[in-house]
Amino acid sequence: MIKIGLCQMMVSKSSKKDNLKKAQDMIYEAAHRGAEIIALPEMFNCYYNLKYFREYAESSYDYGETLDMLSSTAKELGIYLIGGSIPEVDKEGNLYNTSFIFDEDGKLIEKYRKIHLFDVNIKDKIAFKESDILTPGNKVMVIDTKWGKIGVAICYDIRFPELMRIMALKGAKIIFVPAVFNITTGSDHWETLFRSRAMDNQLYMVGIAPARDTNCSYVAYGNSLVVDPWGKIINILDEKEGILISELNLDYIEKIRNSLPILKNIRKDVYKITLL
Repeated sequence: MIKIGLCQMMVSKSSKKDNLKKAQDMIYEAAHRGAEIIALPEMFNCYYNLKYFREYAESSYDYGETLDMLSSTAKELGIYLIGGSIPEVDKEGNLYNTSFIFDEDGKLIEKYRKIHLFDVNIKDKIAFKESDILTPGNKVMVIDTKWGKIGVAICYDIRFPELMRIMALKGAKIIFVPAVFNITTGSDHWETLFRSRAMDNQLYMVGIAPARDTNCSYVAYGNSLVVDPWGKIINILDEKEGILISELNLDYIEKIRNSLPILKNIRKDVYKITLL
């Protein structure tokens, strides 16, 4: 068994400092409630608008205030911390949408750069193009922990089932997906996508969203959730700010896989998924 905490925070336009204070307060509360792995939303330190990304960006080779806070808080509380995502800048000036993951000693154990950039134009509803400013990542992320392996993806990545399948085949038991789905796609697709990926791969799928602010140019859907290996939503928030604490039975994964052996029944003699 493992207890996880999801911090569905309201991301402010006012300052990075305000967002970091909010995130840290919610991490403390989630840890106080027993969470051993705590996750934040996508772009939790930065209003989700392309024009803010470079201003709020930090680098992994020269820690800024966001990464300092994540590292010190994970160490202080003795938790694993999935730092949602933030804008990351490399030495060449390229920007990425990146999740930084810290262990209970405050050590940066991995970072994941969003592979699939969110470029969408739904007539009369929403237009957004991350590729105008961001560079895509190219590494699938599966991390060893004391509970077993976990995967990390970001938002639009969940629409690509091949990525989740590769994580499952690499041994992931839980896949965390920090995500700022919008109210247009979220209302129709959010639950379906997480339930589908959980059923496809018979593992826990976890979505971590920011709270909804209808005054923003990009209105987040919210509804952070946890889906079990049978595809059942076992815990979910609404659109408001809140913390979701869930206890996951990792033994249940093997029970489901033995009862309905999807992964064992893959026809490797007919088709395969290959990393390039």
